[in-house]
Amino acid sequence: MEAAEAAPPERPANARSEHGNRRRKASKGSRQAQYWMVVSSPENFRKSQQLGFSVQGIKSRHRRRVEQMRSGDRLLYYVTGRMAFSATVTLTSSMFEERSLIWRSARRDEVYPWRIRIRADQVLQEPVWILARELAYRMEYVRKWPPEHWTLAFQGHLHQLPQKDFKLIEDEFLRVNRPSPLQAGS
Repeated sequence: MEAAEAAPPERPANARSEHGNRRRKASKGSRQAQYWMVVSSPENFRKSQQLGFSVQGIKSRHRRRVEQMRSGDRLLYYVTGRMAFSATVTLTSSMFEERSLIWRSARRDEVYPWRIRIRADQVLQEPVWILARELAYRMEYVRKWPPEHWTLAFQGHLHQLPQKDFKLIEDEFLRVNRPSPLQAGS
């Protein structure tokens, strides 16, 4: 009994929860959009495109990351093989689970169960996809790797990007999609 009285005083039970609640309330309405990059095979990118960029599936091992995604977040597509950026979309939902087989992986049991609803923002036609090597050296995210191994930044399936990097790439999309003066006059 005496040992319990000698222990340092505990915080009141409600002190921590009040702070936590206050923090949640303050940030709930003011959450900044987050920026993501999904690394996709050409076939899986085409599947998302065929669905009208209405939904995107994410691999099962990325559940924790997908749980952080919210409506209003932005997503960039990087297509393997071509090593190019091909589209940007805006999330219109949080994560939900669905196991219909749409996207394929080398792992036969992978069904990309974590889904998010999306809407297309900028979609480039394949001949004008933006090659990553043209912008990678300017990306903050890529600086985590030695310059000679910059391609490691595009390994894996889902990455969170700095807003600055997303804007850099999206600005390039806008530049590529802008009609030339000759086209504008036609």
